[in-house]
Amino acid sequence: MKKTTLPPSEKTHGIRLSHGINDRVMKDDGVHFDEEIRQTYARIGWKIAERLLSFRKIWEQGSDKDLFNELAFCLLTPSSRARSASQALERLKQKDLLFNGSAEQIAEYLNIVRFRYRKSRFIVEARNRFFGTATASMRETLMGFESGFERRNWCAENISGMGYKEASHFLRNIGLDEETAILDRHILRKLCSAGVLCSVPESLTGRQYVRIEKLFLDYSKRIGIPAAHLDFTLWFMATGDVYK
Repeated sequence: MKKTTLPPSEKTHGIRLSHGINDRVMKDDGVHFDEEIRQTYARIGWKIAERLLSFRKIWEQGSDKDLFNELAFCLLTPSSRARSASQALERLKQKDLLFNGSAEQIAEYLNIVRFRYRKSRFIVEARNRFFGTATASMRETLMGFESGFERRNWCAENISGMGYKEASHFLRNIGLDEETAILDRHILRKLCSAGVLCSVPESLTGRQYVRIEKLFLDYSKRIGIPAAHLDFTLWFMATGDVYK
């Protein structure tokens, strides 16, 4: 995975964590925010459960092309709205371009997402990897790992356009892994509100991502909400939406 840099912060690899901070106000705010999260989850938990069930059905019942649909969606989401990415993907499917179009043809229909020329190349490269001369099917490839973290790391390192966030997003959306974190800026801001982080990093290296992911997973256990459910709850609190 390509590395990006972060302004250094002493002894934290560029991440400002809440550990060891004795700010009483921050702690009190975190407690209040925990309760706000629990109340929100009590209200929308059923909707999250339905959404996650629909994802699991993709893995259980879907074809390799169904899996690739979700991969393409996640390649379209960086720096773009999820619903815009979904709309762009539907355009490609309607025009029969997702599995047959060139990068140039695909880019024509990606004008509602950012970096469309780059993303069109990523889609074609991923399509060639899984539907070109590959000896194993997409499903077989994804099943060949001992843990969800190994699978996520492989996707981030071998699929152009995917970092840890996009790979975690993809694997969650096909119902395969629910124990990795999708650390976009909405989630990172909410982790700050919860007192897990002190600030939102400007960018993340792989090492930093894994470090914050562990904090997220630890927080999930502490607050008593499963990781995938917590992600959707925080996302809803930030956007008012439970989508994908």
